Amino acid sequence: MSAPRVLVIEDGEEYTHNLTRYLGGDFDFVRAGDGHEALTLASGAGTFQAVFLDMRFDRVPADRLLGDLASVADRFNGDADRATRFLEDNQGTYVLAALREGGHGLPVIFSYDFDSEPRRWQNLSRRFGPVSYLTDNASPDQIRERLRDATCLV
Repeated sequence: MSAPRVLVIEDGEEYTHNLTRYLGGDFDFVRAGDGHEALTLASGAGTFQAVFLDMRFDRVPADRLLGDLASVADRFNGDADRATRFLEDNQGTYVLAALREGGHGLPVIFSYDFDSEPRRWQNLSRRFGPVSYLTDNASPDQIRERLRDATCLV
C-alpha cells in the first residue's frame, strides 16, 4: 500500500523540506508554490488525500496571488500596497476558497495559529470544512497524527 499523498501549498520550501525529512516515510508530499499551481495539481491526474496549507504568501509575485486586488484595494481607500499585503497575509484563505470552488473537498490543515482568532476559525470551519490547523511550533508527532486523521477522512 502506498503512502497517502499530501499537497503542501507554501510560498517557500520549509514545510515541504521538514515534512519530508520527519514524516516522509509515512506520507508522500508534493509541493505547490502558489494557489494557481495548487489548483493545477489538485485537478491533475494525481490523487491527494489531504492538503497542508500555509497562510502567508509574501514570497509570491503579486500577479500570482489569488484574490481581486482592485476590490481589496477599494477596502483600503485605493491603497494597492496595503491591499497586496492583505492578500499576502491571508492568501491561505483565498487558496482554500479557490480549492472549494473548484470542487476539491479534501481535508485541509492550516499551518497557522487560530487560537487568538476563534470567530475567524469558526467561520472558516463552517464555510470551508473539513479544515483543521496546527501552530508553527507543532511537533512532528502532532503533525503526523493530524495528517493521519485527515487522510482517513478520504
